[in-house]
Amino acid sequence: MPVLVDSHTHIDMRAYNGDRDQVLERARMAGVAALVDVGCDLDSSRAVLELAKRYTDVFAAVGFHPHDAAKMTDGDLEILSELTQHPKVVAIGEIGLDFYRNLSPREVQIDAFKKQLALAQRLRLPVIVHCRDAQDEVLSILTEWAYGADGVAGVSGVKEPLGVLHCFSGDRDISQRYIEMGFLLSIAGPITYSPSHAVGIAHYIPLDKLLIETDCPFLTPQPYRGKRNEPSNVSFVAEKIGEIKGVPGDVVAEHTTANAVRLFGLPL
Repeated sequence: MPVLVDSHTHIDMRAYNGDRDQVLERARMAGVAALVDVGCDLDSSRAVLELAKRYTDVFAAVGFHPHDAAKMTDGDLEILSELTQHPKVVAIGEIGLDFYRNLSPREVQIDAFKKQLALAQRLRLPVIVHCRDAQDEVLSILTEWAYGADGVAGVSGVKEPLGVLHCFSGDRDISQRYIEMGFLLSIAGPITYSPSHAVGIAHYIPLDKLLIETDCPFLTPQPYRGKRNEPSNVSFVAEKIGEIKGVPGDVVAEHTTANAVRLFGLPL
């Protein structure tokens, strides 16, 4: 059985309060050796860290999702910094921009995004980036962060990979620019849908620049679409990518697991 890493989950959500242990056991039975549970605000960031402390195969990312950017204060940034002192916190995320729902004002989202990028740089942690209907803005902000305002200097103290574009939805040109910048790109359950934008883009993402994820409880892949998603389903993402690329799913698992270990410093 291939070893898998689910690089983006939300198993801290109440959707799992009744059977979280069973969900994680099913993940292990499916070959998931580790998962990264991702915070969306201060409360959920604390919650994901508590789960990471409880389960050896759960790791935590802490941060403010763009939906919750309006909640974030400078004091919250300091608390996030304190949370990262625990060794099971492996990234700052999920951060970024969402101009589809605009649940926080755009200018507030941008400010929170930039402040959390600065925090990640200071802490030398990778970032997990959310981007929806804001491709140009996210690309511009990350380019300046990665290269510096003069377009030359790199992000001081942050090793490559710099982070991951979660549930990547950009085009081929943007994917190449992120890869050149030092980012990985992640594919989730929608690659199994028909039609799917992800099917086309997956052809062009090299295996050594790719992560897989569920984003559970959301984005459930076929054949379980419409039901609650869970980490065990990340195997369907690996298999579909293998089908698209013409390689066994085990090969996709091998590469994406190695990439997750490299990005997050997972002890696998």
